[in-house]
Amino acid sequence: MSVNGVTGATNTYDAAYVANQTATTKAAEENTSTANASDKKDDTGVVYEASKDAGTKKTYTQNTNLVNKMKADAEAHAKQLQSIVEQLMTKQGQTSNTANGIWSILSSGNLKVDAATQAQAQKDIAEDGYWGVEQTSDRIIDFANALTGGDPDKIEEMREAFKKGYKQAEKTWGGELPDISKRTYDAVMEKFDKMAEEAGLTTSN
Repeated sequence: MSVNGVTGATNTYDAAYVANQTATTKAAEENTSTANASDKKDDTGVVYEASKDAGTKKTYTQNTNLVNKMKADAEAHAKQLQSIVEQLMTKQGQTSNTANGIWSILSSGNLKVDAATQAQAQKDIAEDGYWGVEQTSDRIIDFANALTGGDPDKIEEMREAFKKGYKQAEKTWGGELPDISKRTYDAVMEKFDKMAEEAGLTTSN
């Protein structure tokens, strides 16, 4: 082979090698560029941007409907307790009269009480009886707690409801209620006082 032939082949090989290297380099650069672009794109996903609302002071408006509903509920609960107290006090008075041989339920006209009924009534108004001072006052307090969910801020409202209920019972009765009802009144007031004291509130009876 001639020198020129060798030289020509070498030049052809060199040219092909350079072209191949250039293509490889270019591809590598493109890959690097693509990777960088991908990294940048991924980075944007974790960039924290402060909210435009940051530092803006929030204001709250009063929900008039909710406030009115809460007031209405409180009034309804007070009326419920008044009604319960009126019924309990009236029934207690009736039972007391029956135990004492007196039948004067709303001028019913029944002036006699049979022995069995009288004996049961006497048992009911005993100290540990269903209509006794302790159990009756406990029921009133239980009703008050049930109506308010045990909210100590409602104690005085329930106390006032109890007073009104008791007065209504006297009106229904036609005068002062029997002694057992008066003692029950005092017991209920003492229990309201105790509740208020335990809740750290100032009592006002």
